[in-house]
Amino acid sequence: FDGLKRDTKQARTVEEVDRPQTQEQEVVVAEEEFVDDPENIEVVVREVDDYATPVIPQEPLKSYKDKAPVRHVVGQTKIIAIINQKGGVGKSTTAINLGAALGEMGKQVLLVDLDPQGNCSSGLGVEKSLIQQCIYDVLLNDVPLEEVIIPDIAEGLDMAPATINLAGAEVELVSEMARENRLKDAVGSMRGKYDFILIDCPPSLGLLTVNALVAADKLLIPIQCEFYALEGVTKLLESMKRVKSRLNLLTMYDSRTTLSKQVVDEVREYFGRLVFATPIPRTVKLSEAPSFGQPITQYDPKGRGALSYIELAKEVIARG
Repeated sequence: FDGLKRDTKQARTVEEVDRPQTQEQEVVVAEEEFVDDPENIEVVVREVDDYATPVIPQEPLKSYKDKAPVRHVVGQTKIIAIINQKGGVGKSTTAINLGAALGEMGKQVLLVDLDPQGNCSSGLGVEKSLIQQCIYDVLLNDVPLEEVIIPDIAEGLDMAPATINLAGAEVELVSEMARENRLKDAVGSMRGKYDFILIDCPPSLGLLTVNALVAADKLLIPIQCEFYALEGVTKLLESMKRVKSRLNLLTMYDSRTTLSKQVVDEVREYFGRLVFATPIPRTVKLSEAPSFGQPITQYDPKGRGALSYIELAKEVIARG
């Protein structure tokens, strides 16, 4: 019996050895042979059609003659320069959002971007490559202000944009006659056409800022609610002696910090009624809005930032 089992096992072993390979096994062997033989590798060359990114034509910027009709009687124009020689205190943010808030309250507003960085222009979605003339041409090439105005940037808000060309204006104005009156003469032609003209100034006390000081009826000084808020204000006030009235706005206010509250108390004690009752809070939405080319009243109309600028606009109108 044991011998029979041994003979049967040997027969099965011989049968498995002699059995032909399965299809799967044959494929594996074929692949191994193919890989081991580089000469059998076939290179296939395909032609790929050129793919060009479609060019979306950009609409040209509107001109002043395309401005929507004004549906109310414009009274006496108030020209307000937003100024502080310290950078990063919220001048451009205030210019954009105060202008938009005034416009939504039925006022006609012209925003003049006098900062070579052009933050107001880009913050309102103006494509700088499409700008043919800017405030530089008004100051140095005697171009009428009307010819550089882009109307209806937002409801009731027009803009005179700035480009990098304005960076050279400080040097070029030195040799000009009546150099400090250039902007005053230009914006004077727009009195009676706007309720408010807001001028966003560069963070310096150069000739561009001097032009804004001479042109303005009032000054709005954003003061950051931080440690260095009052540093340099004395020097700034000395430069403002030619301007009859000045107002102070507290920006980047954080009610959670003791420091912000201390700065607010100190500023209010020093300037008294010249400080607006509405502080502008530090919010993420206010920082995000310029990247979308929108004022805060459009980007986040129900947020703290938008509500604060609406309250500020009411104060500006009330103060006249």
